Amino acid sequence: MTREELLAKAQKPAEEALRLHAFYKGKIQTALKCPIRGIEDFSIWYTPGVAAPCRAIQRKPELVYQYTNKANSIAVISDGTRVLGLGDIGPEAGLPVMEGKALLFKYLGGVDAVPICLGTKDPAEIIRTVKLLEPSFGGINLEDISMPKCFHILEACRKASTIPVWHDDQQGTGTVLLAALLNALKVVGKAIGKVRIAMIGMGAANVPTYRFLTASGAVPASILACDLGGMLGRHRQDYERDPAYTEQWRICQETNPSGLQGGIAEALRGADVCVAFSAGGIIKPEWVHAMAKDAIVFACANPVPEVWPWEAQEAGARIVATGRSDFPNQVNNSLVFPGIFRGALDVRARTITDEMAMAAAHELASCAEARGLTEEYILPTMDEWEVVPRVAVATAMKAQEQGIAQLRKSSDELRRSAEEKIQEARRALEVLTSSGVIGSPPW
Repeated sequence: MTREELLAKAQKPAEEALRLHAFYKGKIQTALKCPIRGIEDFSIWYTPGVAAPCRAIQRKPELVYQYTNKANSIAVISDGTRVLGLGDIGPEAGLPVMEGKALLFKYLGGVDAVPICLGTKDPAEIIRTVKLLEPSFGGINLEDISMPKCFHILEACRKASTIPVWHDDQQGTGTVLLAALLNALKVVGKAIGKVRIAMIGMGAANVPTYRFLTASGAVPASILACDLGGMLGRHRQDYERDPAYTEQWRICQETNPSGLQGGIAEALRGADVCVAFSAGGIIKPEWVHAMAKDAIVFACANPVPEVWPWEAQEAGARIVATGRSDFPNQVNNSLVFPGIFRGALDVRARTITDEMAMAAAHELASCAEARGLTEEYILPTMDEWEVVPRVAVATAMKAQEQGIAQLRKSSDELRRSAEEKIQEARRALEVLTSSGVIGSPPW
């Protein structure tokens, strides 16, 4: 295909999205999970019968997990300040993304998710809201919140909550990137402890990615990180002075021991790996050409990657991954968050730790390796539904190992339970579609 044809193909999903979102008026709705056999059932599901489970929960609060849907319910919370690659577009404009997140949670993981877009940008109000919602949900997925407040919000919410709070742009991104890199390195025959890594953009995505990579064997001294202010290092006094950027200042101290200064071009020169979570079009092909032999390029900005895959390949990259589903090697959080929450909910974990996320990453990598790795297949795709139960089991088993799970279950129990919930969600959709309740668009 020509460059013009490739660009036209890349625009096609956006055109279809406008038509189909308007036709269906959104992507999710509330569905009942109990039967209505007749009018007498209203006295069971509502008053007066409902008073009995209410009183039982009042006496023993943990029974809320037995008598309600809390055990399988999460809230997807955003203030709309950092939506995809679109920036601060506001809570209303962010709602289609949060609905999409809820769709993926249900279809891929069997998890009931409620999108909640908040009319505030105040970190204290967001933290307070998460705490206030805790009685109704088994977990919280923070989404598309701007930096640097997203770091403080996540940390404060995790400390204040007795249910797992996860920021998918941080922990989810780090998880799937780690899995992708582990497999990409196997394909090119390089070891994580011996490669030089350039990290482009040091925001919500790359900060935890750095943490996961170094915990998995990457050498900080062999990492060069770069953002809008240039290369990170001890010379970056802007980070040293600002307490909101403690993670970035730690990276400044641990990486770039020679004190190299410059920008993206300098960071990429001679690098084996590029991990970019930044902005569309900011990496020039000639900079990719200056990377090491058998270079690996993760260009993960959405919807426009930092460099188009065909440009990176023409420049010499051996493996290229993006955040888009219409190109090979999609590095997308949807490969991990349904399974991680499935596992966390199923053992009633109090939080989601880095160790749980990394266990999920290794399991995700193993799923792809079992099918056979190639330059264009380093991660499973979203239609490999059997991956989610495996990620769920790995997450839940690590939670039990760490002592933060409130329920004890075997790996077989967890796998069967996850598979049942996922198949339930898919069967329900099939019934609604085949019966015409969810109709096909008239074109």
